[in-house]
Amino acid sequence: MQQSFTVDHMYFTRLPDHSRPGFDEAQHFDKFKKHNIIFNAESRESFCDDHVGCLSVKTVLSGEETYGIDGRQLAIRPGQFLVLNNDQRYSCRISSKEKVQCLSVFFKNEFASSVLHDIMHDEDYLLDHPTTGNTGIPEFFQTLRPVTADMNRQFSGLISLLENNGYNEAMTDEYLVFLLRHLVSAHRLDIKSATRVKAIKTGTRQEIYKRLCIAKDILHSSQGENIDLSKISAQSGLSVPQLVRQFKSVFHITPYQYLVSIRLEQAAHLLQHTNEQVQDIAWMCGFENAAAFSRAFRSAYGMQPTRFRSCR
Repeated sequence: MQQSFTVDHMYFTRLPDHSRPGFDEAQHFDKFKKHNIIFNAESRESFCDDHVGCLSVKTVLSGEETYGIDGRQLAIRPGQFLVLNNDQRYSCRISSKEKVQCLSVFFKNEFASSVLHDIMHDEDYLLDHPTTGNTGIPEFFQTLRPVTADMNRQFSGLISLLENNGYNEAMTDEYLVFLLRHLVSAHRLDIKSATRVKAIKTGTRQEIYKRLCIAKDILHSSQGENIDLSKISAQSGLSVPQLVRQFKSVFHITPYQYLVSIRLEQAAHLLQHTNEQVQDIAWMCGFENAAAFSRAFRSAYGMQPTRFRSCR
């Protein structure tokens, strides 16, 4: 991987060291308003305790990176992504024995607005109004989402382009156009999901959906721990009955069932990609013992963990 950290090329393969003497925070953050910027970096230790950025998408290709948003912590793992809104204040931190490969894409406001203008209007309108006008940037739900196969191809293609050909603004922007379209598709799915909240007013449905997303993210970020509905309800601002009832209505599954599905997905990944013992995987993924894990795994995947591993 290249080790460039040149401001002229808006592709960085090292994370900035905010603790370095003489590091100019204002100069560093100012360029985010002027360019589309991409970080594709590996690190074991990195932090930024206070950042106000532009619209951006965050994911990791290996390891785990934690973001702090509005007093809550979100742990991003492979296969997940997070959208941060323009002017959102947040922190980010990596602390790991193994290297974490993180990928962040920051969209210049004018660029994002032009792409959204294209998405929101039909071809006839665009012929008569080719400029962006007053098209704004939607307020994205800031929640962990799964990386789709199409998004993964965009991420992989973008990285391959940058690593093999270096930074080329025109070629890079082409990938970012399609990446932004994926973000808007995810946002539209969120809006559709919010309609399943049992409430009359649109504003109430969207507010409850935001709180359900907080609960869902807590489950993702604490998948190896015992579930505590009282704690989750307090952090999401919903009563326990409301949390369980609305969670089932929106996601078609209860919070505990959702947590088990997360644990089983993690276990399946470990079975396929590591040589850890089944009983150790059961413990790492939050199951009480190997027997309980095997029963749950067979119910979900139709076979025992050992057989699943042999099929890899």
